[in-house]
Amino acid sequence: MGLKTLCYQAHFKKPVKYITRYCQRCMSVAFAEESRTNTSTSQKIKPFKDIPGPKGLPFLGTILHYRNGPFRKFTVDRYQDALISRYKEYGPIVKENIAGVTSVRVFDPDDVRTVFLNEDKQPHVAPLLDTTKQYREQRDLSPGLGNTNGEEWYRLRSAVQQMMMRPKAVTVYLPLVEEVVDDFIQRIKKIRNSKGEIENFRQEAAKWNLESSGMTCFETRLGCLEDTPSSHIQRMISSNNAIFELSTKINFSVPFHKVLTTRLWQSLLDEEDYFFRNGQKLVDDTVGRIDHLREEGRLGEGKYNFLLYLLSRKELSFKDVSIITLSLFGDGLNTTVPTLIFAMYCIAKNPEVQHKAYEEVRDVLKDGGPITGEHINRMTYLKACVKESQRILPIGLEIKRILKKDLVLGGYLVPAGTIVELAPYVHYKSPEYFVDPDRFVPERWLRDGSALNIHPYLLTPFGHGPRMCAGRRFAEQELYVLLSKMLKNFELGYDGDLDMKFQVLMVPDRPTTFTFKERSS
Repeated sequence: MGLKTLCYQAHFKKPVKYITRYCQRCMSVAFAEESRTNTSTSQKIKPFKDIPGPKGLPFLGTILHYRNGPFRKFTVDRYQDALISRYKEYGPIVKENIAGVTSVRVFDPDDVRTVFLNEDKQPHVAPLLDTTKQYREQRDLSPGLGNTNGEEWYRLRSAVQQMMMRPKAVTVYLPLVEEVVDDFIQRIKKIRNSKGEIENFRQEAAKWNLESSGMTCFETRLGCLEDTPSSHIQRMISSNNAIFELSTKINFSVPFHKVLTTRLWQSLLDEEDYFFRNGQKLVDDTVGRIDHLREEGRLGEGKYNFLLYLLSRKELSFKDVSIITLSLFGDGLNTTVPTLIFAMYCIAKNPEVQHKAYEEVRDVLKDGGPITGEHINRMTYLKACVKESQRILPIGLEIKRILKKDLVLGGYLVPAGTIVELAPYVHYKSPEYFVDPDRFVPERWLRDGSALNIHPYLLTPFGHGPRMCAGRRFAEQELYVLLSKMLKNFELGYDGDLDMKFQVLMVPDRPTTFTFKERSS
């Protein structure tokens, strides 16, 4: 008896396709029942070697499918097309070897659920950027949260959980976030042209994000929003982007860089060195200011919250403190910024949605005071807009796990140690899972909307469980404050279309020009 059958018996008088919120009450019972069923029918479970997938060359696997030449099937920039093609050709589970790395890709959200529900307190993950892990090993740096597993990861995670993962803890930084947002709104008013347009808005959004992250991490204004920011600031932004571009190329190349310094690898080292060296200077300067103020007895309460908290944790080395801080400082450039751009685009292209979001923001912020955590909690429609934009234009296509025990996925026995890529992205615009899947409908995520019938493991942009993105609360807070202030001040417009380009994560595939029409009230 499977989960859908149990839900049918317990809650409905007709079959349902999706696990609903009501079904959370019986999820654990259903999972146990499914496990017993799998045990009793183990003879039907197919072996790992029979998992379907494209055939490739020895060691190289299918890498030639992604490179220029006669065997090319996909462009790396459009990696999302490869996922959809593999799903259509091979079904809900696919095994593929790319440049010597074999992984199993699962598309069915029920299999995603199986992986997540079988995790313990220390899930193992494959790094998002294996190149960054290698760089930090070469430079004798702390690997950071995303590049560790087991007890080492647990040590780091336990040290930052209270400060980074709890919503109330993150609201401490709201005044700093709002200060930068207010300055950014003024900059938008200043730099838009006579038509209200700002060309290449992604570059401006990157400046906002770096300035905001600088305030959160170092309580220092970096000057990103000045009329002529230093070339150093521009280079840090371009270096961060280059790291992702180069990492994507390396990931789809024969891994010669692991045994010798290739041209691509040297370029990556140069960009990583630049960003780390200048980021580390910010850490060192801030720690120096803290020490100086403490010696003079002038270190006020509530100052330098982020770094002081990390420095107070005895289980963290200074290398750990530096990498954790620099990860929060720089990661938003390729996560928060594209998420913002995609959300703005979806809102701008749907005037009725934009008007409804504006009315909510106007009502919530009518007191004119500083934004609080309570204000953000009340912006339910704005949050639904962001979540719906993450369905239409997601920044992540896959979540990677390394199985710690054997699991049955898609009817096949997948052994412990296998890299599993969870990729329900292929269903984000499927009528099988969403009503009117091509329409931007934030209402589907509201409590009184169709969210009750959306599989809870279908759209998890920040991951799930203990390995959920550590910077999630910071990113969401920044997004909601900026979007709410944008909508309060401007009517957003966008001409033309926008799509995604693969760069380890997904980013806009073209320069973005938004129109900011000032509101009369």
